[in-house]
Amino acid sequence: MSYARLTDRVKTREDLKNASAILSWDDAVMMPPGGSDARAESLATLASLSHEFLAAPETGELIEAAREESLDPWDSANLQHISRSHRRAKAVPSDLVSAISRARSKCEQLWRDARGRHDWKSVRPLLETLFDLTRKKADCLAESAGVEPYDALIDTYESGVTQALIDPLFAKLKGALPSMIDDALARQRRVIPLGERFDESKQLVLAREIMRGLGFDFDRGRLDLSHHPFCGGLPDDTRITTRFGEGDFLQMLFATIHETGHALYQQGLPKAWRSQPVGAPCGQMLHESQSLFMEMQVARSRPFLEYARPVMLESFGIEESDPAWSLDNLLAALTWVEKGRIRVEADEMTYPLHVVLRYEIERELMNERMRISDVPDAWNESMDRYLGLDTRGDFKDGCMQDVHWYSGVFGYFPCYTLGALAAAQFMRAMRNDLSDIAENVGTGNFSYITDWLRTNIHSWGCVEPGLEVLERVTGDPLDETAFLVHLQSRYLAGR
Repeated sequence: MSYARLTDRVKTREDLKNASAILSWDDAVMMPPGGSDARAESLATLASLSHEFLAAPETGELIEAAREESLDPWDSANLQHISRSHRRAKAVPSDLVSAISRARSKCEQLWRDARGRHDWKSVRPLLETLFDLTRKKADCLAESAGVEPYDALIDTYESGVTQALIDPLFAKLKGALPSMIDDALARQRRVIPLGERFDESKQLVLAREIMRGLGFDFDRGRLDLSHHPFCGGLPDDTRITTRFGEGDFLQMLFATIHETGHALYQQGLPKAWRSQPVGAPCGQMLHESQSLFMEMQVARSRPFLEYARPVMLESFGIEESDPAWSLDNLLAALTWVEKGRIRVEADEMTYPLHVVLRYEIERELMNERMRISDVPDAWNESMDRYLGLDTRGDFKDGCMQDVHWYSGVFGYFPCYTLGALAAAQFMRAMRNDLSDIAENVGTGNFSYITDWLRTNIHSWGCVEPGLEVLERVTGDPLDETAFLVHLQSRYLAGR
């Protein structure tokens, strides 16, 4: 009975987390600026209550008693997750949790306003405060687990992933990608511009139609606009946001497809375990693998365009004969390689270098070899070294472009590239299992692939760690091989 009492207690904590998730979405999408202080207090209270539920001695006593019970594999995995969360919660003082929540809300709110004005000077003090608090949390977690502080933060987002795993993978990518990028730049064909301005209301109609085609359930979710695209909410109330790009509509559409990949994972989690940790996503590496699977592996392909092109033409009233909208030109636009400044608009080949840059800055900050005040210079030096770009003076599309640091999220960035590697491995495994992926994608039968994803990944919740899920499904541990083969095939072979 102790385990049953424990799961009841954890359900209350999950309800608090769900309420916080919707308030955070509202903060980013709907809330007027004047509500920021009150919202920060509400979120801090919810964070503190959630933390206290986990850290309480009663939770620990129930965990110990539940260990003596005979549990099935799912309940055993659930108990392990609760125990891990209890250990981590005990390690961090409740007042620090509240302080981080308040600092996060205030820093992110200011960032939204300051980014467009390149105003690093005004946001830097709040970021310094937020980072200092986050570093204190990392120290607490590191001492509890016997690991380095940065590893403790990375483990928050993907259990089992460490700097020791990341460093050799990133070193191989840094070694392979520069020459591949230069080769692709030399080979790629000229793209006929699609146009400069597209009606924003029509873009949203198109995005919703593509989301629906991919399998997004609008009875359990919605699409809105925000400063930075994200997927939030909960499985039966999934909130996607996107933003309009400064160039053509493809930026907005593919940001939406990326978030739809996240949403399909979230909506496909096991219903029987929605109120328990074991029913949650495995971690952010696996989460990003699902978004990048849809955005990169599936959607930047000729079969996907065979499905999507007629929808695009109808949405914008484009003539079928327009050469800019031919399959070949659209595919060239979607596989265009360019050394650009903005991570979320980067192509598959340059994207990992954007992540490596951020990872290396985070690592230096967490290992106390860099201060927040050093970030702009470190950013500019790395952009020049990895992509040959001079970004001095550009804070908006430089070190202020991502919301992550300004919302206290340190240790997440590696998950993007690890997710890209995993997505390539999942596609390789899917092709071994399914013989006619291209035909089904080309006709818009996306359930053919989403059923495979739900059977093999989504419906498993986090009964296994993400790295084990990957190895179970693909037969291989995480590595860079499938990803580099994919890039070679798509961007270099035959171009």
